Amino acid sequence: MPKVPSPPQDDRSLRFRNLLVSLSFKPTHYENPGLLDEALAVIPLDRIYGEAEDESQLLQAQAASIGPNAKPEWGYQDCVIRALLRWFKRIFFSFVNNPPCPVCAAPTVALGMTTPTPEEKARSATRVELYRCSASHCRAFERFPRYGDVWTLLQTRRGRCGEWADCFSMLCRAVGGRVRWVWNAEDHVWTEVYSEQQKRWIHVDACEEAWDNPRLYTEGWGKKMSYCIAFSAEGATDVTRRYVRDAGKHGADRNRCPEEVLVWITDEIKKLRRENLSKEDRRRVIYEDHREEKELRGYVVRALAAEIGRINLSGQPTTSGDEQKLPERVSGAQEWRE
Repeated sequence: MPKVPSPPQDDRSLRFRNLLVSLSFKPTHYENPGLLDEALAVIPLDRIYGEAEDESQLLQAQAASIGPNAKPEWGYQDCVIRALLRWFKRIFFSFVNNPPCPVCAAPTVALGMTTPTPEEKARSATRVELYRCSASHCRAFERFPRYGDVWTLLQTRRGRCGEWADCFSMLCRAVGGRVRWVWNAEDHVWTEVYSEQQKRWIHVDACEEAWDNPRLYTEGWGKKMSYCIAFSAEGATDVTRRYVRDAGKHGADRNRCPEEVLVWITDEIKKLRRENLSKEDRRRVIYEDHREEKELRGYVVRALAAEIGRINLSGQPTTSGDEQKLPERVSGAQEWRE
């Protein structure tokens, strides 16, 4: 049954509402014309468009070999994002665990957090990690500011999942993609890009070079997840059902607010972001909302059907030998992956 939106009343719900509203401003920065120009300037467009054209032609040829009515799995714009993803992961951006010593390049040891300098604050660093060189003859200090400004990230080209998702989302927007920045309450973020070819939002994780693999975190990493909220310039959507297919096995407690309150909060953000849209664009995004809700409900139905199918007539669970093996985490320090 559809949930009737209800405004937050208790302190916990109000805090969650304030958090989500503040997070919803992140993708609005991707609409800044100056930042879009800066982002385009760092992308090797000839390379990206060339790879996209090659892949698009291959997909068209594969579709033609199936039959006259067959369509390619991905469109040209999807291929552009896929090429951008490969370049971003393999060449452009670097993942930081413990930064190397700036003096002797030896490994460093984390000391904790320190106060940002005025210059770091001016470049949007809200916190700074402090490290010391592990070499006894050196012992130099290294600072790792956690920047939240995309322009700065285009210069530093390093970070962890937050910086990766922020910068990659901006670059996707720069090449014409419609993007979402997805926040997970268990401390991970990634990107979604809209595919005109498939008429749906596609999961993209630049850290993992992952494309359309939303079950990666739960079934690949074994992670339990509570909230996955997708933010775009057009609103906010609870997309947890896309990433948590088996809530009993992989779902974490959703206790930040009642479910009907979360619906109210996401509706509030949609109204805020869409108030200046044209009537045509407003109709388009409402239609996409309905289409996506049908998709998300479908995941729940299929999960229930699969669970029933795993129960044999004696009431005992059965196992299938053809279950898909999903990849484990490749980014981050070893202790994060276990």
